[in-house]
Amino acid sequence: MAIVVNREVAGDLNNPPEALLNYCIQQHLSNLGRLENLSDYYDGKQSILKRIKDNPSVPNNRVLINHAKYVVDMNVGFMVGNPIAYSAETNKNIKPILDVYDEIDIVSHDTELEKDLSTFGVGYELLYLNIKEDGTTQPTLKCIDPRGIFLVTDDTVDKNPLFAVHHQPVYDLNGSIAHYLVKYYNDNRVITYKTESQGWGSYSLIKALPHYFHGVPVIEYRNNEEKQGDFEQAISLIDAYNLLQSDRLNDKEAFVDAILFIRGFTLQDGDGERLAQEKMLQTTSFPNEVDASYLTKELNEDGVNLLRDAILDDIHKITYVPNMNDENFAGNVSGESMKYKLFGLLQLMSVKSRYMIKGLRQRMQLFENFLKIKDSSIDATGTKIKLKPNLPINTTDIISQIVQAYQAGVLPLKVLLSWLPDIDDVDEVLEQLKIEKEENIEFQQKAMGTQADDSHSDLDDEPEEDEEGEDDNSNIRKE
Repeated sequence: MAIVVNREVAGDLNNPPEALLNYCIQQHLSNLGRLENLSDYYDGKQSILKRIKDNPSVPNNRVLINHAKYVVDMNVGFMVGNPIAYSAETNKNIKPILDVYDEIDIVSHDTELEKDLSTFGVGYELLYLNIKEDGTTQPTLKCIDPRGIFLVTDDTVDKNPLFAVHHQPVYDLNGSIAHYLVKYYNDNRVITYKTESQGWGSYSLIKALPHYFHGVPVIEYRNNEEKQGDFEQAISLIDAYNLLQSDRLNDKEAFVDAILFIRGFTLQDGDGERLAQEKMLQTTSFPNEVDASYLTKELNEDGVNLLRDAILDDIHKITYVPNMNDENFAGNVSGESMKYKLFGLLQLMSVKSRYMIKGLRQRMQLFENFLKIKDSSIDATGTKIKLKPNLPINTTDIISQIVQAYQAGVLPLKVLLSWLPDIDDVDEVLEQLKIEKEENIEFQQKAMGTQADDSHSDLDDEPEEDEEGEDDNSNIRKE
Protein backbone atom coordinates (compact mmCIF):
# COMPACT_ATOMS: atom_id res chain seq x y z
CA MET A 1 0.00 0.00 0.00
CA ALA A 2 1.25 3.47 -0.83
CA ILE A 3 2.28 5.47 2.22
CA VAL A 4 1.76 9.23 2.22
CA VAL A 5 4.50 11.51 3.59
CA ASN A 6 4.87 15.27 3.44
CA ARG A 7 7.67 16.21 1.07
CA GLU A 8 9.31 18.66 3.47
CA VAL A 9 9.13 16.18 6.35
CA ALA A 10 10.79 13.48 4.22
CA GLY A 11 14.01 15.49 4.07
CA ASP A 12 16.90 14.62 1.76
CA LEU A 13 15.67 11.83 -0.52
CA ASN A 14 19.21 11.06 -1.69
CA ASN A 15 20.21 10.35 1.90
CA PRO A 16 17.00 9.30 3.72
CA PRO A 17 17.04 9.58 7.52
CA GLU A 18 16.64 6.40 9.58
CA ALA A 19 13.50 7.77 11.25
CA LEU A 20 11.82 8.07 7.84
CA LEU A 21 12.68 4.49 6.86
CA ASN A 22 11.53 3.11 10.21
CA TYR A 23 8.24 5.01 10.09
CA CYS A 24 7.41 3.84 6.57
CA ILE A 25 8.30 0.20 7.26
CA GLN A 26 6.18 0.23 10.43
CA GLN A 27 3.23 1.59 8.46
CA HIS A 28 3.64 -1.16 5.90
CA LEU A 29 3.93 -3.92 8.50
CA SER A 30 0.68 -2.78 10.12
CA ASN A 31 -1.19 -4.00 7.01
CA LEU A 32 0.75 -7.24 6.75
CA GLY A 33 -1.89 -9.34 8.56
CA ARG A 34 -4.56 -8.55 5.97
CA LEU A 35 -2.22 -9.41 3.09
CA GLU A 36 -1.24 -12.69 4.77
CA ASN A 37 -4.89 -13.62 5.21
CA LEU A 38 -5.68 -12.95 1.54
CA SER A 39 -2.69 -15.02 0.46
CA ASP A 40 -3.76 -17.89 2.72
CA TYR A 41 -7.27 -17.89 1.29
CA TYR A 42 -5.93 -18.16 -2.25
CA ASP A 43 -3.53 -20.94 -1.22
CA GLY A 44 -6.35 -22.89 0.45
CA LYS A 45 -5.40 -22.16 4.06
CA GLN A 46 -8.87 -21.06 5.10
CA SER A 47 -10.75 -20.82 8.40
CA ILE A 48 -12.54 -24.16 8.05
CA LEU A 49 -9.22 -26.00 8.36
CA LYS A 50 -8.71 -24.50 11.83
CA ARG A 51 -12.10 -25.61 13.15
CA ILE A 52 -11.98 -27.46 16.50
CA LYS A 53 -15.00 -28.98 18.29
CA ASP A 54 -15.34 -29.21 22.05
CA ASN A 55 -16.23 -32.89 21.89
CA PRO A 56 -13.38 -34.72 20.11
CA SER A 57 -15.53 -37.85 19.63
CA VAL A 58 -18.03 -36.23 17.23
CA PRO A 59 -17.27 -36.00 13.49
CA ASN A 60 -15.27 -32.92 12.52
CA ASN A 61 -14.78 -32.99 8.76
CA ARG A 62 -13.11 -29.95 7.25
CA VAL A 63 -14.29 -29.60 3.66
CA LEU A 64 -12.57 -26.86 1.66
CA ILE A 65 -14.02 -25.54 -1.60
CA ASN A 66 -11.55 -22.89 -2.74
CA HIS A 67 -13.78 -20.24 -4.28
CA ALA A 68 -11.07 -17.65 -3.65
CA LYS A 69 -8.71 -19.35 -6.10
CA TYR A 70 -11.56 -19.82 -8.58
CA VAL A 71 -12.37 -16.09 -8.52
CA VAL A 72 -8.72 -15.04 -8.93
CA ASP A 73 -7.91 -17.50 -11.71
CA MET A 74 -11.05 -16.56 -13.64
CA ASN A 75 -10.24 -12.85 -13.40
CA VAL A 76 -6.62 -13.38 -14.43
CA GLY A 77 -7.60 -15.41 -17.49
CA PHE A 78 -10.36 -12.97 -18.41
CA MET A 79 -8.19 -9.86 -18.02
CA VAL A 80 -4.85 -10.87 -19.54
CA GLY A 81 -5.63 -14.20 -21.24
CA ASN A 82 -5.20 -12.20 -24.46
CA PRO A 83 -1.94 -10.20 -24.64
CA ILE A 84 -2.24 -6.47 -24.00
CA ALA A 85 -2.17 -4.51 -27.27
CA TYR A 86 -0.13 -1.32 -27.75
CA SER A 87 -0.76 1.02 -30.71
CA ALA A 88 1.46 4.05 -31.25
CA GLU A 89 0.14 7.36 -32.47
CA THR A 90 0.88 8.39 -36.02
CA ASN A 91 4.58 9.19 -36.54
CA LYS A 92 5.43 8.02 -33.00
CA ASN A 93 8.05 5.31 -32.45
CA ILE A 94 7.51 2.70 -29.73
CA LYS A 95 9.03 -0.29 -31.55
CA PRO A 96 12.19 -0.42 -29.36
CA ILE A 97 10.01 -0.60 -26.25
CA LEU A 98 7.85 -3.38 -27.71
CA ASP A 99 11.00 -5.27 -28.76
CA VAL A 100 12.24 -5.21 -25.17
CA TYR A 101 8.80 -6.33 -24.00
CA ASP A 102 9.08 -9.36 -26.28
CA GLU A 103 12.56 -10.21 -25.04
CA ILE A 104 11.57 -10.16 -21.36
CA ASP A 105 8.30 -12.08 -21.98
CA ILE A 106 6.00 -9.30 -20.85
CA VAL A 107 2.91 -11.50 -21.35
CA SER A 108 3.93 -13.87 -18.54
CA HIS A 109 4.82 -10.90 -16.36
CA ASP A 110 1.40 -9.31 -16.87
CA THR A 111 -0.26 -12.58 -15.86
CA GLU A 112 1.69 -12.64 -12.60
CA LEU A 113 0.93 -8.97 -12.00
CA GLU A 114 -2.82 -9.45 -12.48
CA LYS A 115 -2.74 -12.40 -10.07
CA ASP A 116 -1.30 -10.12 -7.35
CA LEU A 117 -3.89 -7.47 -8.17
CA SER A 118 -6.78 -9.91 -7.98
CA THR A 119 -5.52 -11.48 -4.73
CA PHE A 120 -4.17 -8.54 -2.75
CA GLY A 121 -5.91 -5.62 -4.45
CA VAL A 122 -2.53 -4.09 -5.24
CA GLY A 123 0.50 -5.13 -7.28
CA TYR A 124 4.10 -3.92 -7.54
CA GLU A 125 6.68 -4.26 -10.27
CA LEU A 126 10.34 -3.33 -10.01
CA LEU A 127 12.33 -2.10 -13.01
CA TYR A 128 16.05 -2.75 -12.99
CA LEU A 129 19.02 -3.21 -15.34
CA ASN A 130 20.01 -6.72 -16.34
CA ILE A 131 23.56 -7.32 -17.58
CA LYS A 132 23.48 -9.66 -20.60
CA GLU A 133 26.16 -12.16 -21.61
CA ASP A 134 27.67 -9.77 -24.13
CA GLY A 135 28.16 -7.15 -21.42
CA THR A 136 25.33 -4.86 -22.54
CA THR A 137 22.55 -3.79 -20.19
CA GLN A 138 18.87 -4.34 -20.77
CA PRO A 139 15.96 -2.91 -18.77
CA THR A 140 13.75 -5.59 -17.31
CA LEU A 141 11.14 -5.91 -14.60
CA LYS A 142 9.83 -8.32 -11.98
CA CYS A 143 6.72 -8.58 -9.83
CA ILE A 144 7.46 -8.14 -6.12
CA ASP A 145 5.20 -9.58 -3.42
CA PRO A 146 3.21 -6.70 -1.87
CA ARG A 147 4.13 -8.04 1.57
CA GLY A 148 7.75 -7.01 1.02
CA ILE A 149 7.59 -3.72 -0.90
CA PHE A 150 5.75 -0.42 -0.76
CA LEU A 151 5.64 2.98 -2.46
CA VAL A 152 5.79 6.33 -0.70
CA THR A 153 4.08 9.38 -2.24
CA ASP A 154 3.74 13.01 -1.24
CA ASP A 155 0.56 14.38 0.31
CA THR A 156 -0.49 16.46 -2.69
CA VAL A 157 -3.57 15.76 -4.78
CA ASP A 158 -1.42 14.19 -7.51
CA LYS A 159 0.23 11.73 -5.07
CA ASN A 160 3.62 12.03 -6.76
CA PRO A 161 5.99 9.11 -6.02
CA LEU A 162 8.86 10.01 -3.70
CA PHE A 163 10.58 6.67 -3.19
CA ALA A 164 9.98 2.95 -2.73
CA VAL A 165 11.36 0.44 -0.23
CA HIS A 166 11.89 -3.29 -0.70
CA HIS A 167 12.73 -5.09 2.55
CA GLN A 168 13.47 -8.79 2.83
CA PRO A 169 14.97 -11.15 5.43
CA VAL A 170 18.28 -12.93 4.90
CA TYR A 171 18.43 -16.44 6.38
CA ASP A 172 21.45 -18.35 7.65
CA LEU A 173 22.10 -22.06 7.10
CA ASN A 174 20.04 -22.95 10.19
CA GLY A 175 16.93 -21.29 8.75
CA SER A 176 17.07 -18.37 11.19
CA ILE A 177 16.93 -14.72 10.14
CA ALA A 178 20.48 -13.35 10.17
CA HIS A 179 19.58 -9.79 9.18
CA TYR A 180 17.39 -7.77 6.80
CA LEU A 181 18.25 -6.10 3.51
CA VAL A 182 16.50 -2.83 2.77
CA LYS A 183 16.69 -1.44 -0.78
CA TYR A 184 15.70 2.17 -1.22
CA TYR A 185 14.67 3.46 -4.68
CA ASN A 186 14.26 7.12 -5.54
CA ASP A 187 14.23 8.84 -8.93
CA ASN A 188 17.98 8.52 -9.58
CA ARG A 189 19.62 5.87 -7.40
CA VAL A 190 19.29 2.57 -5.56
CA ILE A 191 20.63 2.48 -1.99
CA THR A 192 21.08 -0.85 -0.19
CA TYR A 193 21.10 -1.02 3.62
CA LYS A 194 21.60 -3.76 6.18
CA THR A 195 19.62 -3.78 9.43
CA GLU A 196 19.06 -6.16 12.33
CA SER A 197 15.32 -5.54 12.71
CA GLN A 198 12.40 -4.33 10.64
CA GLY A 199 11.19 -0.83 11.34
CA TRP A 200 13.12 -0.24 14.58
CA GLY A 201 16.88 -0.57 14.14
CA SER A 202 19.70 1.41 12.63
CA TYR A 203 20.87 1.02 9.04
CA SER A 204 24.32 0.24 7.67
CA LEU A 205 25.03 1.42 4.15
CA ILE A 206 26.17 -1.33 1.77
CA LYS A 207 26.16 0.39 -1.62
CA ALA A 208 24.51 3.14 -3.67
CA LEU A 209 24.16 2.91 -7.45
CA PRO A 210 22.44 5.01 -10.16
CA HIS A 211 19.62 3.40 -12.18
CA TYR A 212 19.04 5.81 -15.17
CA PHE A 213 15.23 5.46 -15.30
CA HIS A 214 14.71 9.13 -14.34
CA GLY A 215 11.84 8.20 -12.05
CA VAL A 216 11.08 5.90 -9.14
CA PRO A 217 11.54 2.43 -10.76
CA VAL A 218 8.75 0.86 -8.70
CA ILE A 219 5.19 1.05 -10.02
CA GLU A 220 2.13 0.47 -7.84
CA TYR A 221 -0.92 -0.97 -9.62
CA ARG A 222 -4.37 -0.74 -8.08
CA ASN A 223 -7.13 -3.31 -8.54
CA ASN A 224 -9.81 -0.75 -7.68
CA GLU A 225 -10.18 2.49 -5.77
CA GLU A 226 -10.30 0.69 -2.40
CA LYS A 227 -7.32 -1.58 -3.29
CA GLN A 228 -9.31 -4.67 -2.39
CA GLY A 229 -8.90 -8.16 -3.78
CA ASP A 230 -11.55 -9.66 -6.03
CA PHE A 231 -12.74 -12.15 -3.40
CA GLU A 232 -12.12 -10.05 -0.29
CA GLN A 233 -15.75 -8.93 0.03
CA ALA A 234 -16.92 -12.57 -0.19
CA ILE A 235 -14.69 -14.13 2.50
CA SER A 236 -17.59 -14.56 4.96
CA LEU A 237 -19.66 -16.26 2.25
CA ILE A 238 -16.75 -18.56 1.40
CA ASP A 239 -16.47 -19.51 5.09
CA ALA A 240 -20.22 -20.12 5.29
CA TYR A 241 -20.16 -22.39 2.23
CA ASN A 242 -17.25 -24.42 3.60
CA LEU A 243 -18.95 -24.71 7.00
CA LEU A 244 -22.23 -25.87 5.45
CA GLN A 245 -20.55 -28.52 3.33
CA SER A 246 -18.46 -29.72 6.29
CA ASP A 247 -21.50 -30.01 8.59
CA ARG A 248 -23.39 -31.76 5.84
CA LEU A 249 -20.71 -34.44 5.76
CA ASN A 250 -20.59 -34.53 9.55
CA ASP A 251 -24.32 -35.23 9.69
CA LYS A 252 -23.95 -38.04 7.17
CA GLU A 253 -21.15 -39.57 9.17
CA ALA A 254 -23.14 -39.25 12.40
CA PHE A 255 -26.11 -40.89 10.69
CA VAL A 256 -24.01 -43.88 9.65
CA ASP A 257 -22.49 -44.17 13.14
CA ALA A 258 -25.86 -43.76 14.92
CA ILE A 259 -26.31 -45.24 18.41
CA LEU A 260 -28.19 -48.55 18.53
CA PHE A 261 -30.93 -48.50 21.20
CA ILE A 262 -31.98 -51.96 22.44
CA ARG A 263 -34.91 -52.45 24.82
CA GLY A 264 -36.07 -55.66 26.54
CA PHE A 265 -32.81 -57.52 27.17
CA THR A 266 -29.18 -57.00 28.07
CA LEU A 267 -26.24 -57.77 25.83
CA GLN A 268 -23.90 -60.40 27.19
CA ASP A 269 -20.17 -60.64 26.69
CA GLY A 270 -19.41 -61.15 23.01
CA ASP A 271 -22.87 -60.09 21.78
CA GLY A 272 -21.59 -56.76 20.54
CA GLU A 273 -18.92 -58.35 18.36
CA ARG A 274 -21.40 -60.95 17.10
CA LEU A 275 -23.90 -58.24 16.22
CA ALA A 276 -21.30 -56.27 14.30
CA GLN A 277 -20.19 -59.35 12.38
CA GLU A 278 -23.42 -61.28 11.79
CA LYS A 279 -25.78 -58.29 11.71
CA MET A 280 -28.26 -60.36 13.74
CA LEU A 281 -28.84 -61.02 17.44
CA GLN A 282 -31.28 -63.58 18.91
CA THR A 283 -32.81 -63.59 22.39
CA THR A 284 -35.42 -65.72 24.17
CA SER A 285 -36.13 -63.47 27.14
CA PHE A 286 -39.34 -61.43 26.95
CA PRO A 287 -39.77 -61.81 23.18
CA ASN A 288 -42.86 -59.60 23.13
CA GLU A 289 -41.09 -56.67 24.77
CA VAL A 290 -37.84 -56.71 22.79
CA ASP A 291 -37.18 -53.73 20.53
CA ALA A 292 -34.12 -52.24 18.81
CA SER A 293 -33.74 -48.97 16.85
CA TYR A 294 -31.15 -46.32 15.98
CA LEU A 295 -31.09 -42.87 17.56
CA THR A 296 -30.90 -40.52 14.60
CA LYS A 297 -32.00 -37.03 13.66
CA GLU A 298 -33.88 -36.27 10.50
CA LEU A 299 -31.80 -34.93 7.60
CA ASN A 300 -33.54 -32.32 5.48
CA GLU A 301 -31.50 -32.49 2.25
CA ASP A 302 -33.87 -30.20 0.36
CA GLY A 303 -33.35 -27.41 2.88
CA VAL A 304 -29.59 -27.90 2.86
CA ASN A 305 -29.45 -27.81 -0.94
CA LEU A 306 -31.54 -24.67 -1.01
CA LEU A 307 -29.20 -22.95 1.46
CA ARG A 308 -26.11 -24.13 -0.39
CA ASP A 309 -27.38 -22.78 -3.72
CA ALA A 310 -28.29 -19.46 -2.11
CA ILE A 311 -24.79 -19.04 -0.65
CA LEU A 312 -23.20 -20.06 -3.94
CA ASP A 313 -25.29 -17.53 -5.86
CA ASP A 314 -24.27 -14.80 -3.43
CA ILE A 315 -20.58 -15.64 -3.89
CA HIS A 316 -20.87 -15.27 -7.66
CA LYS A 317 -23.00 -12.14 -7.29
CA ILE A 318 -20.55 -10.37 -4.97
CA THR A 319 -17.45 -11.31 -6.98
CA TYR A 320 -19.09 -10.76 -10.42
CA VAL A 321 -17.56 -14.06 -11.53
CA PRO A 322 -20.22 -16.34 -13.09
CA ASN A 323 -20.68 -19.99 -12.27
CA MET A 324 -19.39 -21.68 -15.42
CA ASN A 325 -21.05 -24.96 -14.40
CA ASP A 326 -24.44 -23.30 -14.64
CA GLU A 327 -26.78 -24.62 -17.31
CA ASN A 328 -26.99 -21.12 -18.80
CA PHE A 329 -23.45 -21.59 -20.16
CA ALA A 330 -24.34 -24.25 -22.70
CA GLY A 331 -22.07 -24.99 -25.61
CA ASN A 332 -24.60 -23.82 -28.18
CA VAL A 333 -24.87 -20.27 -26.77
CA SER A 334 -23.86 -17.58 -29.25
CA GLY A 335 -21.04 -15.15 -28.55
CA GLU A 336 -23.44 -12.22 -28.20
CA SER A 337 -25.60 -14.12 -25.71
CA MET A 338 -22.47 -15.04 -23.77
CA LYS A 339 -21.64 -11.35 -23.35
CA TYR A 340 -24.96 -10.72 -21.62
CA LYS A 341 -24.35 -13.63 -19.26
CA LEU A 342 -20.89 -12.20 -18.51
CA PHE A 343 -22.16 -8.63 -18.22
CA GLY A 344 -21.13 -8.31 -14.56
CA LEU A 345 -17.61 -9.56 -15.26
CA LEU A 346 -17.29 -7.20 -18.22
CA GLN A 347 -18.26 -4.26 -16.00
CA LEU A 348 -15.70 -5.34 -13.42
CA MET A 349 -13.05 -5.54 -16.12
CA SER A 350 -13.86 -2.02 -17.34
CA VAL A 351 -13.01 -0.69 -13.88
CA LYS A 352 -9.96 -2.89 -13.33
CA SER A 353 -8.52 -2.09 -16.77
CA ARG A 354 -8.61 1.68 -16.17
CA TYR A 355 -6.43 1.38 -13.09
CA MET A 356 -4.12 -1.13 -14.78
CA ILE A 357 -3.65 1.01 -17.90
CA LYS A 358 -2.57 3.91 -15.69
CA GLY A 359 0.28 1.80 -14.37
CA LEU A 360 1.13 0.46 -17.83
CA ARG A 361 1.62 4.04 -19.04
CA GLN A 362 4.06 4.67 -16.19
CA ARG A 363 5.91 1.51 -17.19
CA MET A 364 6.24 2.66 -20.81
CA GLN A 365 7.45 6.07 -19.68
CA LEU A 366 10.22 4.56 -17.54
CA PHE A 367 11.32 2.27 -20.38
CA GLU A 368 11.31 5.26 -22.74
CA ASN A 369 13.47 7.27 -20.33
CA PHE A 370 16.14 4.58 -20.33
CA LEU A 371 16.02 3.57 -24.01
CA LYS A 372 16.19 7.21 -25.13
CA ILE A 373 19.81 7.23 -24.00
CA LYS A 374 20.64 5.28 -27.20
CA ASP A 375 17.64 6.08 -29.41
CA SER A 376 16.21 9.58 -29.19
CA SER A 377 13.43 8.78 -31.69
CA ILE A 378 11.41 6.83 -29.13
CA ASP A 379 8.17 8.56 -28.17
CA ALA A 380 5.46 6.67 -26.26
CA THR A 381 3.17 9.63 -25.61
CA GLY A 382 -0.38 9.02 -26.74
CA THR A 383 0.09 5.26 -27.09
CA LYS A 384 -3.23 3.41 -27.06
CA ILE A 385 -3.29 0.50 -24.61
CA LYS A 386 -6.08 -2.03 -24.99
CA LEU A 387 -7.01 -5.02 -22.84
CA LYS A 388 -9.12 -7.57 -24.68
CA PRO A 389 -11.39 -9.82 -22.60
CA ASN A 390 -10.65 -13.48 -23.12
CA LEU A 391 -14.08 -14.59 -24.32
CA PRO A 392 -15.26 -17.37 -26.64
CA ILE A 393 -15.73 -15.60 -29.97
CA ASN A 394 -17.47 -16.65 -33.17
CA THR A 395 -14.88 -15.41 -35.66
CA THR A 396 -17.04 -16.40 -38.64
CA ASP A 397 -19.79 -13.98 -37.63
CA ILE A 398 -17.28 -11.17 -37.07
CA ILE A 399 -15.70 -11.66 -40.49
CA SER A 400 -19.14 -11.64 -42.14
CA GLN A 401 -19.97 -8.37 -40.39
CA ILE A 402 -16.64 -6.87 -41.50
CA VAL A 403 -17.23 -7.88 -45.14
CA GLN A 404 -20.77 -6.48 -45.15
CA ALA A 405 -19.73 -3.20 -43.53
CA TYR A 406 -16.77 -2.81 -45.89
CA GLN A 407 -18.85 -3.47 -49.00
CA ALA A 408 -21.46 -0.99 -47.79
CA GLY A 409 -18.75 1.61 -47.18
CA VAL A 410 -19.96 2.30 -43.65
CA LEU A 411 -16.57 2.22 -41.91
CA PRO A 412 -12.93 2.31 -43.03
CA LEU A 413 -11.05 -0.98 -43.24
CA LYS A 414 -8.68 -0.02 -40.41
CA VAL A 415 -11.58 0.29 -37.99
CA LEU A 416 -13.20 -2.91 -39.22
CA LEU A 417 -10.03 -4.98 -38.81
CA SER A 418 -9.76 -3.85 -35.20
CA TRP A 419 -12.89 -5.90 -34.51
CA LEU A 420 -10.90 -9.10 -34.94
CA PRO A 421 -9.71 -10.34 -31.52
CA ASP A 422 -6.35 -11.78 -32.62
CA ILE A 423 -5.03 -8.65 -34.32
CA ASP A 424 -2.77 -6.53 -32.13
CA ASP A 425 -1.34 -4.17 -34.79
CA VAL A 426 -3.91 -3.14 -37.43
CA ASP A 427 -1.38 -1.05 -39.35
CA GLU A 428 0.85 -4.08 -39.76
CA VAL A 429 -2.07 -6.12 -41.12
CA LEU A 430 -2.97 -3.35 -43.58
CA GLU A 431 0.63 -3.24 -44.77
CA GLN A 432 0.59 -7.00 -45.28
CA LEU A 433 -2.66 -6.74 -47.25
CA LYS A 434 -1.13 -4.02 -49.41
CA ILE A 435 1.97 -6.11 -50.15
CA GLU A 436 -0.12 -9.18 -50.88
CA LYS A 437 -2.38 -7.23 -53.24
CA GLU A 438 0.62 -5.82 -55.12
CA GLU A 439 2.11 -9.30 -55.44
CA ASN A 440 -1.19 -10.66 -56.80
CA ILE A 441 -1.42 -7.85 -59.37
CA GLU A 442 2.18 -8.45 -60.44
CA PHE A 443 1.55 -12.18 -60.70
CA GLN A 444 -1.59 -11.64 -62.81
CA GLN A 445 0.24 -9.23 -65.10
CA LYS A 446 3.00 -11.75 -65.65
CA ALA A 447 0.48 -14.51 -66.25
CA MET A 448 -1.46 -12.40 -68.77
CA GLY A 449 1.74 -11.35 -70.47
CA THR A 450 2.91 -14.94 -70.84
CA GLN A 451 -0.45 -15.97 -72.23
CA ALA A 452 -0.38 -13.12 -74.73
CA ASP A 453 3.11 -14.07 -75.87
CA ASP A 454 2.05 -17.67 -76.38
CA SER A 455 -1.12 -16.83 -78.37
CA HIS A 456 0.20 -14.02 -80.58
CA SER A 457 3.87 -14.80 -81.00
CA ASP A 458 3.40 -15.86 -84.65
CA LEU A 459 1.93 -12.47 -85.57
CA ASP A 460 5.12 -10.64 -84.70
CA ASP A 461 7.34 -12.95 -86.74
CA GLU A 462 7.95 -12.65 -90.49
CA PRO A 463 5.81 -15.09 -92.53
CA GLU A 464 7.59 -18.17 -93.74
CA GLU A 465 7.67 -18.80 -97.50
CA ASP A 466 5.99 -21.90 -98.78
CA GLU A 467 8.37 -24.41 -100.22
CA GLU A 468 6.12 -25.01 -103.20
CA GLY A 469 5.82 -21.29 -103.74
CA GLU A 470 9.54 -20.97 -103.70
CA ASP A 471 9.79 -23.63 -106.38
CA ASP A 472 7.16 -21.95 -108.50
CA ASN A 473 8.81 -18.58 -108.18
CA SER A 474 12.15 -19.99 -108.93
CA ASN A 475 10.78 -21.74 -112.00
CA ILE A 476 9.22 -18.47 -113.17
CA ARG A 477 12.47 -16.65 -112.70
CA LYS A 478 14.29 -19.33 -114.61
CA GLU A 479 11.88 -19.09 -117.40
